[in-house]
Amino acid sequence: MPGNSDAYAAAGVNIESAGRTKRGIAATVRSTFGPEVLADIGGFGGLYAPQWDAYRDPVLVAGTDGVGTKLKIAFLTGIHHTVGADLVAHCANDILVQGARPLFFMDYLSMGKHDSVVAEAVIEGIANGCKACGCALLGGEMAEMPDFYAAGEYDLAGTIVGIVNREDILDVSRAQPGDKLIGLPSCGLHTNGYSLARRLLFETAGWTVDTYLDELGGTIGETLLAPHRSYVASVFGLMEAVSVRGMAHITGGGILDNLPRTLPEGLGARIFRGTWPEPPVFNLLQRVGDDIHADEMFRVFNMGLGLVLVVPSGEAEQAVEQLNRSGEDGYIVGEVVTDPTSGVQLQ
Repeated sequence: MPGNSDAYAAAGVNIESAGRTKRGIAATVRSTFGPEVLADIGGFGGLYAPQWDAYRDPVLVAGTDGVGTKLKIAFLTGIHHTVGADLVAHCANDILVQGARPLFFMDYLSMGKHDSVVAEAVIEGIANGCKACGCALLGGEMAEMPDFYAAGEYDLAGTIVGIVNREDILDVSRAQPGDKLIGLPSCGLHTNGYSLARRLLFETAGWTVDTYLDELGGTIGETLLAPHRSYVASVFGLMEAVSVRGMAHITGGGILDNLPRTLPEGLGARIFRGTWPEPPVFNLLQRVGDDIHADEMFRVFNMGLGLVLVVPSGEAEQAVEQLNRSGEDGYIVGEVVTDPTSGVQLQ
């Protein structure tokens, strides 16, 4: 029988193991710190002092999200260092569309049984994601919850806080008829549509994460783990050169549901297929799904566009050129139109 000091471990929670992991990730977390971070890791709360004087009328913008069932691909492949970066990129893009620059991020990682190797890989990915979008990994929670998750599985979520001048907040009031839509490419599914993708690829087609397909140029696992891109650097560089009237992060709901969220009532969008390259994974999914209707594909998946920007018609070509100069691809993929249904037309 274990002694009283081992009772919690016998119940499935290993405090010592989690403690070793936290000490092991300390340097990784600190690598995201700037002078605004006022406390080291290990406190009950993180301390962050924004440079308030750099903003005329600062507004904080916050967002929370997860990685969804993309985590299932990490479990199947044993690759855990990418989903953390996906999480940060998703959250950063969500506040970017309101014009906010990320300040700091906080994560939540929960496992049924603590695995230090997996935990350190996940946190490394989160730290890499924070550095990519210029924010601090201010803190988080690492929980061990026996009997709550299947063996080898975990859950991952995060919260991001950013800042924007009140006058620079992008809302639905700015778009006008005739504005052009600039699409920035995705790397694949990003972090949405995985429940359908897994059913089609693993159940309907009978493939595994190790199946290599010539049309994908890699394995199923590699394709599904392609990173969720962060557009923070590209977009802030663009906003110094042209007027951006709105942005839509193409996540759950695809282009059909997310693009209208950046348009005022009475305006819709016309999207021209063929004006940007659609990654081959989407054609594969549609084919395996017995030719899923295009409307459903565009409502479930991003179809190769991770972010869509609304810019004045006269600045569209300049916007694409500026993106190209910065190393980013950009495509004029559609236009804003008068539409009483405020919908999206695919053409």
